[in-house]
Amino acid sequence: MSSQSFTARWVFPVSGPPLANACVTVRGDRIEAVEPRGTRAADEDLGNVALIPGLVNPHTHLDLSGARGLIPPTDPDHFTDWLRGVIAYRRARSAEQTQTDISTGLTECLRFGTTLIGDIAAEGASYPAISQAATRAVLFWEVIGLSEARYQSVLDEFGLKAGLSWASDAPPALYPATPYCRWATSPHAPYSANHNSARAQLFMGNAAIHFAESPAEIELLTSKGGSFVDFLKELGVWEPTAFTAGVRDFFAAWPQCAPPVLYVHCNYLPPDSPLAPPHTIVYCPRTHAAFGHPAHPFREFLSRGVRVCLGTDGLASNPDLDVLAEARFVRGRYPDFPGDQLLRMVTLSGAEALGWADECGSLEPGKSADLVAVPLPDTDASDPHELLLADHPGARRTMFRGAWRA
Repeated sequence: MSSQSFTARWVFPVSGPPLANACVTVRGDRIEAVEPRGTRAADEDLGNVALIPGLVNPHTHLDLSGARGLIPPTDPDHFTDWLRGVIAYRRARSAEQTQTDISTGLTECLRFGTTLIGDIAAEGASYPAISQAATRAVLFWEVIGLSEARYQSVLDEFGLKAGLSWASDAPPALYPATPYCRWATSPHAPYSANHNSARAQLFMGNAAIHFAESPAEIELLTSKGGSFVDFLKELGVWEPTAFTAGVRDFFAAWPQCAPPVLYVHCNYLPPDSPLAPPHTIVYCPRTHAAFGHPAHPFREFLSRGVRVCLGTDGLASNPDLDVLAEARFVRGRYPDFPGDQLLRMVTLSGAEALGWADECGSLEPGKSADLVAVPLPDTDASDPHELLLADHPGARRTMFRGAWRA
């Protein structure tokens, strides 16, 4: 196989410090070398750009991409009102409209340089589009059901469609896993899934759980009261036996599970919660801000050695699906937060969380040639991360498995 070498103003391997005018060599679909300036002559000079690993967006809801601007986030105390809007939107969409929404969101993710996606897939709906796209993905089959019977029926549907081992009498899978598209489960949230059942049935890969997202959720877990009770009764699914005695009791049981869990949002999770590797917090900064939540505890968790990565959430609460924009937003809010950590949170940390770090997330020899050329401002900075994290226009160019996307 022939090789190609690329140089850029800055190369950010993530696994090591930034390199000025460095050279990345690609052979086939693999990175062959990442070398300092002058080591070899590049075949192509990409100019005033940063070469970074392919971006990782570990939390999306692609099926809600048509809801951009239609369901304005509420204040934190009226979160269930926003959920009503999301449910109404989903119920009003036809299967064809949902597929259009998914394609719209996926195209946007890819345009911004995402090469690994973690999508919450209601009824597996995003599989047809994602499994054919030039990206890696973990699809989290959304499992909703507060009663054990309802929870199990959704899980059985997942097993049949994905052709998983416990559904031994199933016909051939409608949605088989592929080398670049893996299945996992998403017991959606404490207020929507029977987590007593979920803990006993985590039998594959990752799981993703929306957790400690709103004050109402905390009240529900603490006292089995508050606005979620009315919300669930209104939907006809109130099941008081599905809830544990409190936030810490609920949370303490999950880290005992063998598969790694992605705890999404965690806006109200106490920083001393017993969370440790291999589990991860997924912080969605612009969605967090849109609801007016108090400051997120991500810095406290990072200081304890807990892995935190950034996600966009869906377009029902966020303006776009650009995970680098999430890092730039955090930089604006917390200018003293280290830029190298922010870049890691949208690349290698996300790849680790989704179980793909052996293949992607950093620019290292032997890894997949997934990289993004991000335009830089025509200025200087003592820390090159400042250039990367500055808001700057310009189209990004993305390579996935050694080939530039069209």
